[in-house]
Amino acid sequence: MKNRLNQLLKFLNLTHDQEEFSVIDKSIEESVELRGTNLWILIFAIVIASIGLNMNSTAVIIGAMLISPLMGPINGIGYSIATYDVYLLKKSLKYYFFSMATGLVASYFYFLLTPIKTEYSELLSRTTPTIYDVIIAMFGGLAGIVALSSRQKGNVVPGVAIATALMPPLCTAGYGLSIGNWSYFLGALYLFMINSVFIALSAMIVSQLLKFPKKTFLLSKEIKNQRIIVAIIVTLTVLPSMYFGYTLVKKEQFRNASALFIETVSIHDGNFLLSHKINVDNSSIKLVYGGLELSDSSCLRLKEVAKEFGLENVALKIEHGLKTRDADLMMRQNSSLEGISNELLKIKMSLNEKNTALDSLTHTMLSGETILKEVSAFYQNIIGCSVSNSIQFTDSIPANGTPIKVVVFDIKGKLLNSEKQRVEAWLRRRLNDSLVVVKF
Repeated sequence: MKNRLNQLLKFLNLTHDQEEFSVIDKSIEESVELRGTNLWILIFAIVIASIGLNMNSTAVIIGAMLISPLMGPINGIGYSIATYDVYLLKKSLKYYFFSMATGLVASYFYFLLTPIKTEYSELLSRTTPTIYDVIIAMFGGLAGIVALSSRQKGNVVPGVAIATALMPPLCTAGYGLSIGNWSYFLGALYLFMINSVFIALSAMIVSQLLKFPKKTFLLSKEIKNQRIIVAIIVTLTVLPSMYFGYTLVKKEQFRNASALFIETVSIHDGNFLLSHKINVDNSSIKLVYGGLELSDSSCLRLKEVAKEFGLENVALKIEHGLKTRDADLMMRQNSSLEGISNELLKIKMSLNEKNTALDSLTHTMLSGETILKEVSAFYQNIIGCSVSNSIQFTDSIPANGTPIKVVVFDIKGKLLNSEKQRVEAWLRRRLNDSLVVVKF
């Protein structure tokens, strides 16, 4: 057992392919400086990342993260703390804050001048950091410093640059600054600080574990004070992210429970659910029913059903759309209201067909999302897809028409006719239906 444990520890040992300390030290010191070539690369990366966020292009954002030199000063901070290198620590901090200021200024002016102000998902996702971002930054930083200390660096460092995503939140903070949205600015800047602190912490921990040689001698009291300062910074960085992470989980739980609840009460006491609205921010659900008027006891039963789905504290608002009794009275008073009579008949008939219609509608909506994911992998110009069922009437077929599917694609830019033909052919094979009508 002891031999197996020793073999395992030997297998996990980092020192067998560790680079010389002098080489590691030189590599980290050179990467800290952001001037000349590195400074221009930083500016170019900031502009590229800002364009990617502005156009909601993940590929462009990844490209900016790959060429960004922001990791250098952050690794230098952690490494200098571990090796008691005061000169390198001051130098790393100087270039770190300089790079932050450069990123904010460059992205601020880009978003100030660009005519496109749409807040796409790539921007919004960087404004609400959570504890999961802390975990990503921590393990990404560990991978990065381990790779720097190894002779076989491979493609780990570029991967760490992508995973920890330093550039996008910095540019998002510039966007928030340009539009005067302090919530976006502070949220994105906080995400940037999370990544910075935990990459530096990872560099410090690994440098200490690998016993990198110390540059100066510190008294035990000075070492203790240093550790206290590091602990305070880490704690202050983590606490807000834990709260945001908890809030995110609770909102997701509320959203899922609300969806199941709404599906269950789509038909209630002879009433058909016309529309609904879920507000996760204030934990409220609005239901609008059509059909018979809901009594107080019916509304009370709805609240009891909500409790079964863990929605005890939900603010449930119930409204009536078209009431069957009111519509019947209107028809008796005015025979000219034939249109309302027809609409009422449709609602009454749909009450009996609701259960089967729900499955069909859900499948159609999901198929649109699935088709978009599949086709956009090959044609990035296609950014939207909707699928609906329809009936086609022609002189050559019976009066009841032919059921068809209509697929509408939203395109950004242009799509060649040959590409449209290939998409149409693929879609008919994909849906196993030759009567699909495709619109671009």
